[in-house]
Amino acid sequence: MNVAKKITVSVISDLTTDQRVIRISNCLQEMGFDVTVIARCFNNSLPLDTYLFKAQRIHCIFKKGMLQYAEFNIKLFFKLLFIKTDYLLANDLDTLLPNYILHKWRRKKLFYDTHEYFTGVPELSQKPLKRRIWKALENYIFPKLPVVYTVNNSVKNTYQKEYGNHLQVVRNVPVTQSITPINIPTAWQHKTIILLQGAGINEGRGGMELLQAMQILPDEYLLLMIGSGNQWEAIAAKRIQLNLQHKVVMLNKLPPAQLKQYTAIAHVGLSLDSFEDLNCLYNLPNKVFDYIHATVPIIATAIPEVKAIIEAYHVGITITNNEPETIATAIQQLFADQQQYQQLKINCSKAATLLCWENEQHQLIKIYEPFL
Repeated sequence: MNVAKKITVSVISDLTTDQRVIRISNCLQEMGFDVTVIARCFNNSLPLDTYLFKAQRIHCIFKKGMLQYAEFNIKLFFKLLFIKTDYLLANDLDTLLPNYILHKWRRKKLFYDTHEYFTGVPELSQKPLKRRIWKALENYIFPKLPVVYTVNNSVKNTYQKEYGNHLQVVRNVPVTQSITPINIPTAWQHKTIILLQGAGINEGRGGMELLQAMQILPDEYLLLMIGSGNQWEAIAAKRIQLNLQHKVVMLNKLPPAQLKQYTAIAHVGLSLDSFEDLNCLYNLPNKVFDYIHATVPIIATAIPEVKAIIEAYHVGITITNNEPETIATAIQQLFADQQQYQQLKINCSKAATLLCWENEQHQLIKIYEPFL
């Protein structure tokens, strides 16, 4: 009787809203691996769901800054030191060091899933010392990594050019499923619902600019923001300062299944990454595919990966900056041409049959199948 190979997955998110890690871990379990995910528990973490794989979380005292990363990585190191496993899978640079050390010490095969161009995030652009620390860590470890994959070709090509590793691509596309929309609250009825969703509504993601665009748009438009991020509280405070409570609804992050029900009631989905930071420039957000699967046309800044999807499948329109005036104009223009709008919805429905996890998971299976 064959014993399943054990693989231990590390991620610094709380897992419950990390659709990429959930999808990949489910796929590995279905392939025949015995999967355990170690994630982090935050004060506002949702309860763990029921998964095909085993999951546990690390509680940390420190909530921000380098101390939170140091504490999590030290606790993760000791977890990994004593856990019985055949393989290690690190997600992003903020879990890589303990995995790499134990890959060497325990001679365990290490896989690395980099969800973004980590050292290009806006949060590090104004903090050169922190960026140098993360970059030094990446420079030391990345060229030695045996198996690396990432979310899109922009990140892949950048890392390949920088370090010489061969990377593969596994995109963040959803599983095809039937979605039952929520019952639209009375106050939202007869409104045009603009949606911005995501667990990373951070600096450089356009949330503040979209809020300011609501000052320009007439009252027939309602902005729905769902998620979290390092700009979430600042946006919430600005919403009150600008007296936009009647036009802007903010909901804290939701479990993926519930989030999809809200996505389905939107009339347009926004993705507003800036062009200034490399991580934003090379991004291909989950929400783009979530909008497509909900047949919600997209307005997005024309960063390369998002622009390529929108133009290839004709599922929305792109804009050249995320200034409030540009966003407001694009929204009004989208709804001014109802024939075009309905065609975009039809195109979303067609694109969803191609841009789905049922197709994309074969890229992941090719990576891991030799290790079964």
